[in-house]
Amino acid sequence: MQKKEVDKFFSEIYNKITHQSENDLSPFATLSKEAIRLHPEPDDPRAPFALDRDRILYSGAFRRYSGKTQVIYFASQLDEMLTSRIIHTLSVAQVARTIGKFLRLNEELIEAIALSHDLGHSPFGHDGEKVLSQICENYGIGQYHHHIQSLHIVDSVAKKGRGLNLTLQVRDGILSHDGEVHNRRLKPNKKKTENELKEYIRTRKSGEYVDMMPMTLEGCVMRISDTVAYIGQDIEDAIRIGIIKRNDIPADLRKQVGSTNGEIMNTLIKDVIFNSYEKGYMSFSKEISRALLKLKEFNYEKIYLNKNLKREYEKIIHGFEILFRLFLKDLKEGKKSSRIYRHFLETKHRDYLENTNNAEKVRDFIAGMTDRYYVEVLQDLTIPKMNLLGNI
Repeated sequence: MQKKEVDKFFSEIYNKITHQSENDLSPFATLSKEAIRLHPEPDDPRAPFALDRDRILYSGAFRRYSGKTQVIYFASQLDEMLTSRIIHTLSVAQVARTIGKFLRLNEELIEAIALSHDLGHSPFGHDGEKVLSQICENYGIGQYHHHIQSLHIVDSVAKKGRGLNLTLQVRDGILSHDGEVHNRRLKPNKKKTENELKEYIRTRKSGEYVDMMPMTLEGCVMRISDTVAYIGQDIEDAIRIGIIKRNDIPADLRKQVGSTNGEIMNTLIKDVIFNSYEKGYMSFSKEISRALLKLKEFNYEKIYLNKNLKREYEKIIHGFEILFRLFLKDLKEGKKSSRIYRHFLETKHRDYLENTNNAEKVRDFIAGMTDRYYVEVLQDLTIPKMNLLGNI
């Protein structure tokens, strides 16, 4: 009886708080009552997007962010001040919530998308993603894209293969977050359906490019915030390890958007808020959008494609190929002592095991590895174990 009374009390209070807070939101914001969950669940005292956020926060995939590359391999081992995937993710969440607060949008929805948008990143960031994508194509399971894998994780891999059963709005935000695309303006497609998500996944995995707008303005905020969070921070990291100098940033860009991460973020955040306030879309000004595109081009030329930053790239390519082949062999042979069984499949629900083919299981296992674990496994499988006393 006591438990029922407590649950009822918290449900009533939380609903009251949620209702009051959402009364102050913009008419363009997404309300809790609009949340769509693929599999209906019993009522929870938390609002639906807050529940999604909490499920993401306590997932194993979220914990592994801390061991994954943002741009610089083994950043935490090289210099603990450098950005790892977890630092980037938290920065995105903070930027997005700041923008969302000024525009009076649903911050719980924004935070849930932000915290989960990069869950599908493989070891070694975009470099690992490119290599894994080619391997996946070779094995007939379609291209690998981290945003598609992020959705796959929350839908089918997390919670021992049962999935987190997140709302459509959060799942859509994950899938639509592609921060590599340059858009001056993002306008949500509010009529999007579950079938459109499936068709987008099918199309992208087949190798055809298609851009997809988020279904909520909160998803648009998150997509823009992804760029705002990484563009200046990557410059700071590159300066810290000595591959560029601050004066390498073109003078016109330094004047227009700034030369430090703080200045760049401040410029971009203020510009997008000013140009999006009380509007049903997110937009930069023409001038800042052009400057941001030039800054992206600068980053690609001087940082992301820098040969000094890619010295271990060839080793990474071969490592992914070796691991994929060896784990696929273990599955075909039913080798239960293999790490893919002990550290991955033995905990998975029957639904995942029955609905996922062997190549997809290997993809999911490798994609979920941290940089450190990847190297540990690769060394374990490729360096011979010498039993020097065995023949004595």
